[in-house]
Amino acid sequence: MRSQRPPYVRLLPVTVVACASLALSGCGAVLDRVSGDDETSSPSPTAAGSSASQAQGGSIDLEDVEAATIQIVAEGTFIDPEFGEQTNSAGAGSGFIIDPEGIAVTNNHVVTGAAFLEVFVGGSTDPVNARVLGVSECSDLAVIDLDGGDYPSLRWSNGSADAGLDVYAAGFPLGDPEFTLTRGIISKAEAGGETNWASVDSVLEHDATINPGNSGGPLVDDTGAVVGVNYAGNSETRQQFAIASSEAQTIVEQLRAEEDVTSLGINGQAIFDETSGTTGVWVASVESGTPADTVGIEPGDIVTQLENINIATEGDMSEYCDVLRSRTLTDVLQVEVLRYATSEVLEGQFNGDPLVPVTSFAQELGGGEDGTATGGDATYGEYVSIQDDTGAVSVDVPAEWSDIDGAPYTGEDGIDRVDVRAAPSLEAFAGGWDTPGMILTASSGLAASSTPEAVLDQLGASGSEVCTYEGRQPYEDQLYSGVYDIFTNCGGTAATYVIVSAAPADGSFIVSVQVQANAERDYEAIDRILSTFVVTGSV
Repeated sequence: MRSQRPPYVRLLPVTVVACASLALSGCGAVLDRVSGDDETSSPSPTAAGSSASQAQGGSIDLEDVEAATIQIVAEGTFIDPEFGEQTNSAGAGSGFIIDPEGIAVTNNHVVTGAAFLEVFVGGSTDPVNARVLGVSECSDLAVIDLDGGDYPSLRWSNGSADAGLDVYAAGFPLGDPEFTLTRGIISKAEAGGETNWASVDSVLEHDATINPGNSGGPLVDDTGAVVGVNYAGNSETRQQFAIASSEAQTIVEQLRAEEDVTSLGINGQAIFDETSGTTGVWVASVESGTPADTVGIEPGDIVTQLENINIATEGDMSEYCDVLRSRTLTDVLQVEVLRYATSEVLEGQFNGDPLVPVTSFAQELGGGEDGTATGGDATYGEYVSIQDDTGAVSVDVPAEWSDIDGAPYTGEDGIDRVDVRAAPSLEAFAGGWDTPGMILTASSGLAASSTPEAVLDQLGASGSEVCTYEGRQPYEDQLYSGVYDIFTNCGGTAATYVIVSAAPADGSFIVSVQVQANAERDYEAIDRILSTFVVTGSV
């Protein structure tokens, strides 16, 4: 039974928590297009004040600002972490025209994932259609193109937006079709811009009242020039926030050229639950044809890892956006997703392999209450990467499994195999059932004369004599497909033994991994072993 082991597997524990337990607005917030642009975050996107009043004083040309400020009604189907699926739901945000040909600026969260947009210009009751030219999830900016032309437009301010500058917030808050303008001052020129739906290095803080529905609308100075794009507010502290024109202009130029920036096609928000440890980006909607769409991400998914790092660990989008900013939009990015509706963990690659379900033996087998192995420390503190003597295969194992043998061997069938095995003591691992360990074997010769199923039959032939056989299941990950067997209560102990046998799509070799678990932390080790195995040389 102990001569080979399972293949490359992405095995990660599934953690599913009730929506009510998610912290930092993760489940308590209705995403903008679900309910009238109701943004929540830290800072909360709900602004102080009720209806806005018309600005008084200053030299602002109110008619020009009103004529170029638009109301955007986005309709689509979204899945909210608190309220569930919102079918054919419409939400309203604001925006402003920057080019007479109908080029307008708004927030990403106002438009991404909508089935269609209706835009009302200058208080008109007759909407015009618009299409999205480009979006930036991380900067929360979007550029849309309105049907028709000869529109009134606003210009960007090229001056400095210093504290004390008089400003006016224009838009259509609370879904009201009547234009609203409020007055205030810049209170801070470089406030923190991290929220649970965007990641901006710094933003303008001001006290011109905004409410849900103001998102994407202009913040203008007393000449009517745009000094910022409103995107968030905090009703408790009466702080409002806008993306500064100096930050927005460069990004907007890229977006109007139909080039997305730091964006994968997701409209979502960071969630963070301290109790369960669940962190990630909750996906409310996905834009068709984007990397998120083609990899298979669906509304209601939680993106938990990007490029093998956990994201949203601080309850905001900073980690997610840091990864995007270090890559191009066409780079292949590893992604892990928790499909909340089915409790599945999936892995795939943006611009690469589509999402596939992954098995978590730690989740499937558990530990303790079900009678399987218990005892020992809760986790292994350190893992190390090991290779066989030829350097053909490598895998991560607990550092405590320091007794390693990487010698190749020739089986009784005359077929050569590369092989690496590790345990706290290989002698104890091979001679009994009280010591955990693992064996990884790969062979191209086996592929010429056998199948993964037949290899697994051979490896587990004696298992049913000394263990309880729990059955065979199909196995598939991004690289390999095959089968795996699980044996429990081996040798009259609580030991669990897992054997996987699989092959790549071209069938050029067969790989097997065997892992024994004797304590709860060994189940975590199984997942780590199978998620890190890779064949890099000739086998």
